[in-house]
Amino acid sequence: MGLLVDSKEGGGGGSGKQGSWGGLNSLIRRKQVDSAHVKSGGQQLAKELTIPHLVAIGVGSTIGAGVYILVGTVAREHSGPALAISFLIAGIAAALSAFCYAELASRCPSAGSAYHYTYICIGEGVAWLVGWALILEYTIGGSAVARGISPNLALLFGGEDSLPAFIARQYIPALDMVVDPCAAILVFIVTGLLCVGIKESTVAQGIVTIANVCAMIFVIVAGTYLGFKTGWAGYELPTGYFPFGVNGMLAGSATVFFAYIGFDTVASAAEEVKNPQRDLPLGIGAALSICCALYMLVSIVIVGLVPYHAMDPDTPISTAFASHGMQWAAYVITAGAVTALCSTLMGSILPQPRILMAMARDGLLPSFFSDINKRTQVPVKSTIATGIGAAVLAFFMDVSQLAGMVSVGTLLAFTMVAICVLILRYVPPDEVPLPSSLQESIDSVSSWQGRNSHEISEEDPKAHVGSSKESTKPLLDKVDILVELPLIEKQLPFVNYTISEDNRRKIAGWTIMFTCVGVLLLTYSASDLGLPSFLRYTLCGAGGILLLLGLVVLTFIDQDEARHNFGHTGGFICPFVPLLPIVCILINVYLLINLGADTWARVTIWLLVGVVIYVFYGRTHSSLEDAIYVPAAHADEIFRSSENYVS
Repeated sequence: MGLLVDSKEGGGGGSGKQGSWGGLNSLIRRKQVDSAHVKSGGQQLAKELTIPHLVAIGVGSTIGAGVYILVGTVAREHSGPALAISFLIAGIAAALSAFCYAELASRCPSAGSAYHYTYICIGEGVAWLVGWALILEYTIGGSAVARGISPNLALLFGGEDSLPAFIARQYIPALDMVVDPCAAILVFIVTGLLCVGIKESTVAQGIVTIANVCAMIFVIVAGTYLGFKTGWAGYELPTGYFPFGVNGMLAGSATVFFAYIGFDTVASAAEEVKNPQRDLPLGIGAALSICCALYMLVSIVIVGLVPYHAMDPDTPISTAFASHGMQWAAYVITAGAVTALCSTLMGSILPQPRILMAMARDGLLPSFFSDINKRTQVPVKSTIATGIGAAVLAFFMDVSQLAGMVSVGTLLAFTMVAICVLILRYVPPDEVPLPSSLQESIDSVSSWQGRNSHEISEEDPKAHVGSSKESTKPLLDKVDILVELPLIEKQLPFVNYTISEDNRRKIAGWTIMFTCVGVLLLTYSASDLGLPSFLRYTLCGAGGILLLLGLVVLTFIDQDEARHNFGHTGGFICPFVPLLPIVCILINVYLLINLGADTWARVTIWLLVGVVIYVFYGRTHSSLEDAIYVPAAHADEIFRSSENYVS
């Protein structure tokens, strides 16, 4: 048997002569993790980041001004005094995704984040949709954050009309819209800072983040003093700690979960980390832990100062301090909100150029976006394009109505990352794409392997790996073994069923797919109250059965041994697989389904535009279009052979 895996078949090969299946194969072709032999091409990004930089990016991107408003809304409508528990449960749910990100980021430390992992583990088609959704997320997210800065700046200067005319919001009757020059100016400032260099921009973001954290620490310390002074009136209510019940507290957790979105920005800068195997998991974990602790402490204090039903839904923290005679605290809190928004703006614009660059490197977008400045070693062209797009949106449009679309990209990325962890553990790619320029080396190694196989078959026909007898082996081989049980002090015969590697991979692959189908059925039927009762319970039961069966099968089936050598080894390993990734998928799909019909209608239009671009450009310009897939075990041998040809 030869070495080669036909590019028309397994691995979603990229040969341009694939017949009627060519279009489908392009959707499932997968790229290789960057290695010593396979680099992204062109100049690399500067490796400047360490753990403090990553924590600054993670905390700054996560803690936005929303927390200064969210505590009032969620406490009044869902959680009551149990608001801190809602934040804790949401933090644990976010940590599930963080564990998955930590393993993949340390194994595959290249720019592109979830897009990159999906391309390696699932395939080009799904990776394109993930990358396209992330582009939407960061564009609208950055614009929405920028639009929120000018009102808070105005409050610092004394009121809505206190900003200078050239940066204040203006209504244009001819266009029937309110333009925001301040938002556009801030976007351009952040864009320029990001073009200077990753280390310089991260230091600036760290300074702004420290100012925001100091404002939150002020709220915690001053609020604790007032609480002990006044007796924590918010906790002495006849309704108890759970006025809306456990269900209300859980509903509050689902709402505040979105306050943790942002830590994934750390993974987008993976290629610029000095020691990604060590620093990326620590940076992601530390950032999420700091955010969760600050959220919980602020919640405990504010809910204790003012009864939950008396909270101002718009300015809960400022009003809480004002009710105790500290009106001046509003300036500190407003300053914290401004710094939080500025830091989040930087965190929103930072990842998108790197996703554009990763997609352009893979040929799915024009090469313009993959250019890296030789002096600053950042993707300047992509950064400028991102800044212009975000600035135009922030200047002309009130994007608050589109804010729900931001969550789609994030939750979709979280879901795909969890699925990638399952694939990496149970069915990691066993074929790698090589450029067609290595055809001579591939043929040489293939012919050498063929000769060796022929010699082995002549010496010992039973050892021939390609024999038909092996291919007709039953799925399960029955083997009688003796298991010693010391407590019983005798030997009992047991029957042990071993699964061949090929069949194990098939079982694991189908199980992962049916588990995802079960999650979709379960979450949809549990969310859509408009379904008839019989259909709803039937779908819910079928989904639950598929989910539980998938969990059981993946728990008892062996994980793939190749996972130990997949990508860059020596980094973080996600615990509790398969339980943790499956729970992560369940939570994120449930939140995705409950985002609302209007949000999904807008996102669907965006995704359809992306499909058109992929079909007419990305698919035919992909770097894997002419790739030849070979078994991963022989890739290094082929590269050595090609080096010998060159020398």
